[in-house]
Amino acid sequence: MATLPVRASRVVSLRGPSTVAVAASAVVVVLATVDPNEPGHYPTCPVLALTGRYCPGCGSLRAVHALAHGDVAEALSLNLLTVLAVVPLAVVWVQWVRRSWRGRQRSTVAPAAVLWGLLVVVAFFTVLRNLPVGSALAP
Repeated sequence: MATLPVRASRVVSLRGPSTVAVAASAVVVVLATVDPNEPGHYPTCPVLALTGRYCPGCGSLRAVHALAHGDVAEALSLNLLTVLAVVPLAVVWVQWVRRSWRGRQRSTVAPAAVLWGLLVVVAFFTVLRNLPVGSALAP
């Protein structure tokens, strides 16, 4: 009888990771079925519309669409950063599931060096894709 609360608490602890998995899957399904390459399906990037410059997310919808159809080369050409982020995001999600299943809460946020490193990578990618030398990174 004592195992029931443990099992129930484990199921409850997986609500967060499960919700994120369902939401991410729903986004991928929508992007796989509603082609972002067709005009009128999705709004224009506000940064691109206002500044004429590519933001770090420009091309991400089309990259996820390409990934959903197994076209990794096309996805890489549309948004390298989005494609490269898939594996680390999956690893972090799996760690979250394992930690939740074991009943452990996250005790700290990511180290400051990791957060600053991510910020530097995103900023560098954004600047580089808007320069002539980095035009291959533009969507």
